Amino acid sequence: MDSRQRFTDRVDDYVRYRPSYPAAAVDLLVRECALGPSCVVADLGSGTGILSKLLLERGARVLGVEPNAAMRAAAERDLVGERFESQDGSAEATTLADASVDLVTAAQAFHWFNVSETRREMTRILRTPGFVALIWNNRAASPFNDDYERMLDEFAPDYAAVRERDRAPEDKIRAFFAPAPMHSARFDNAQHFDEAGLLGRLRSSSYAPQPGHPLHEPIVARLKEIFARHAKGGSVELAYDTLVYWGRLQLA
Repeated sequence: MDSRQRFTDRVDDYVRYRPSYPAAAVDLLVRECALGPSCVVADLGSGTGILSKLLLERGARVLGVEPNAAMRAAAERDLVGERFESQDGSAEATTLADASVDLVTAAQAFHWFNVSETRREMTRILRTPGFVALIWNNRAASPFNDDYERMLDEFAPDYAAVRERDRAPEDKIRAFFAPAPMHSARFDNAQHFDEAGLLGRLRSSSYAPQPGHPLHEPIVARLKEIFARHAKGGSVELAYDTLVYWGRLQLA
């Protein structure tokens, strides 16, 4: 499937069940990347606007760049306002003007991009000092998460192509920023779900078998088994490591 269309039929679940990012991670962008009221941010692969919303709350002007029409429409409904602009574009071809932004962000998206074309586009749209921040929520190690991972390995054939633990290879990200230095930080993050919410979280993933797929009923049955095994007080914790990589690109 075209990566730009993977979430078209999952937007409602994406809006309701995907995690946000810790306040401490956004504080880092304020402290290290000049995020604030005078900052113009290009949020690439902005999706339904999860990160864009947090950037707006810090007073920035945000240009959300998203090629998927359904996800873009969800962000436009939620983030309407004079400081948010929605762009029908991609990381490789944003449609933004030369030297028009102070910071480029990509949250849960950089792994979908063509790296060399994206780097070229970022250097075109950034103005000095050229800050870039790449962010992921990766599932942390825990007994529940380990069972959840095994479930995906067994019942989600497409999962191997977008495996969480392969999404933020530090050596590739370091090479992306080179010759400038790359900085990194990790933050705790978590969601808590009842059984219905956990099913919604699964449905929001692009690799989860949909109704009608022969593996849909088996993965739902396994999910319910895992929930029953780990639930305390009617809920389970889906724990994440929020990873932030940031630095400055060397501009022409």
